[in-house]
Amino acid sequence: MSHLTVPVNAQDHLQGPADAPVTLVEYGDYECPYCGEAYPLLKAVQAALGDRLRFVFRNFPLTEMHPHALHAAQFAETAAAHGKFWEAHDMLYEHQDALGDHDLARYAHALGLPPTALGEGFSGKYDARIEGDFSAGVRSGVNGTPALFINGQRYDGPRDYDTLVDLLTDLAAQR
Repeated sequence: MSHLTVPVNAQDHLQGPADAPVTLVEYGDYECPYCGEAYPLLKAVQAALGDRLRFVFRNFPLTEMHPHALHAAQFAETAAAHGKFWEAHDMLYEHQDALGDHDLARYAHALGLPPTALGEGFSGKYDARIEGDFSAGVRSGVNGTPALFINGQRYDGPRDYDTLVDLLTDLAAQR
């Protein structure tokens, strides 16, 4: 079983308390259909676990397979710089079939980002952040998305609601 080579830290995109007994890390690609399928499941798991779960998202754009993945990640990081990462994250997954630059510009406007922000994001301003997530994923054994890690250990088991909630609830009770 693989483990996270770069521990969760303050630079990560985090939801949930820092002292939660369970940390779930997803390496994801906004254009990946499997990540799109996992999105509502992971939201439901977060809701079920509440403050017993800290959720972390790291970028892993598979640019050779998904032509819009990099710009989508750049959009999310641009939004993050303006305190709106999770709104952008959710918007991208909820509109996964519309990730062209024109769509991203509409989303930036809807989020109230400054007019020049998206251009700055597309210029590579946040690429080091995206590449850092990607490199950390590769070093952790990620070779596809979504890749999940639970408390630092790679999870390749069943990905249905009941299994994940039961597993995470049991882990939370152990701590």
